[in-house]
Amino acid sequence: MNIDFDLIIIGGGINGVGIARDAASRGLRTCLLEQGDLCNGTTRWSSRLIHGGLRYLEHAELGLVYESLHERETLLKIAPHLVQPIKLLIPIYSGGRRGKLLINAGMWLYDLLSLGKSVPRHEMFTAQEALDELPPLNRDGLLGAAAYFDAQVTFAERLVVENALAAQAAGAQVHTYSRVDRILYGARRIRGVRYTDLRSDQQCDLFAPVVVNASGPWVDRVLEKNVKPPLRLMGGTKGTHIVVPAIPGQPRIACYLEAESDGRPFFIIPWNDMLLIGTTDIRFDGNPGEVVAEDGEINYLLSETNHVFPDANLNRKNIHYHYTGVRPLPRKEKKAEGDVTRRHIIKHHRRVARGFYSVIGGKLTTYRNLAEEMTDRVIRRLRHKGPKCQTANDPLPGAVINISRVVDELDACDLISPESRLHLLNVYGSRALLIKELVITDPRLGDEICPYSHTIAAEIIFAYQHELPTTLADVLLRRTMIGLSPDLGRSALPKALDIARHHVGWSAARADEEERRYLREIGRLSGRLTA
Repeated sequence: MNIDFDLIIIGGGINGVGIARDAASRGLRTCLLEQGDLCNGTTRWSSRLIHGGLRYLEHAELGLVYESLHERETLLKIAPHLVQPIKLLIPIYSGGRRGKLLINAGMWLYDLLSLGKSVPRHEMFTAQEALDELPPLNRDGLLGAAAYFDAQVTFAERLVVENALAAQAAGAQVHTYSRVDRILYGARRIRGVRYTDLRSDQQCDLFAPVVVNASGPWVDRVLEKNVKPPLRLMGGTKGTHIVVPAIPGQPRIACYLEAESDGRPFFIIPWNDMLLIGTTDIRFDGNPGEVVAEDGEINYLLSETNHVFPDANLNRKNIHYHYTGVRPLPRKEKKAEGDVTRRHIIKHHRRVARGFYSVIGGKLTTYRNLAEEMTDRVIRRLRHKGPKCQTANDPLPGAVINISRVVDELDACDLISPESRLHLLNVYGSRALLIKELVITDPRLGDEICPYSHTIAAEIIFAYQHELPTTLADVLLRRTMIGLSPDLGRSALPKALDIARHHVGWSAARADEEERRYLREIGRLSGRLTA
């Protein structure tokens, strides 16, 4: 049997690309297979926070909090263009389940577990100080508040893309729209996988002594096609978010709240010049690709937000769009949804096939550490001799040049508007300089094509040249971030299609099909709910 790779990874979310980056950088011949586009599942449906998991303290998961807080610092260092500090306020109300003394104690422990952090320590506010900090807050019963810092990744999609690009640069093969149909094994040893390239409908076998199933909430679905009797490892819960206009008078400070109706925590977060509100936590056993928001979830998020910000008067007409994903949690039938651990588990299916692993659970915040642990296990199994893990020190592709130098070079280009320069910086970091070079070559490519994000024409071309997309939806929703504008990129769609026709070489028929495909995809985010 010919060996094509040392390691094959199934899944192009944050865990899959993180493992691919680490493994390839340590000299392993690595291949990643993803059934759709990069970041087309759970990662993009998160709350987009890089945080220590303050509520995990209540479950005594101090190790997870410690790990998360230190990984937060690592991401602030290796991806400063994507991961940035954000201030959060915890309002404290009379009758709440968590009083001022308990919250203050939690804050001190949170600070202690994050010794050496780069963000300020927590503060405790009186009721008036809390209102000065966040004027729209409900005053009734307000006792005070705690304020602390975590971090936000505005565009989690870009974090996935840059990890994939780093993996590719280190030698990994990254195949999107490649569905794994079968795990190949015999004599209780893994042999590889059989997959279908969904673009050509061609089936192919790849061989490797290690296969990692990092498909998130699809882990059981990969297993059920290959393991008899089927294993049930996942106990996912669905989480829904809504995106609404920013509330007048609210500064760039997030709220971490206790819901009035059931006491569970949720967030109201300034995000992409709007507000991101979520999330719910409901058990889900269906197809992760078909999960949708329910009326009750939308009503819950609107009601709880209106309780905290009574002058907001939010209703369904205010919702720009909503999204729902499935958390890939371990199966725990007897635990409440919020009590299931967010710590990851690496399962070696040695009774089925030695060298076959599944990754269960994990957090966006701790993906890099998970990847290091998984790669360490692969290294030991293969007895591979190579460099140690460097992903905690090596910057992601958009951070290889000092940000101040990038700002200076962008500012020197008057062919790009100031608003677009800021957009390029926040989305691409130092890779924005490659886009600037396209504009210098053809100044027309500096024209804005989106009135909300200030995306420019050159980004469409750059994505197809350098960032592994297949469809226009990949480019608008997971590369340029046009698709996360209030109108989901509808106003930019005609110009984006025109650029693809003239610069990428699409036919009119291809452009029409891409338009239909894009409108179908964003239809999931803006679908009407019943009244």
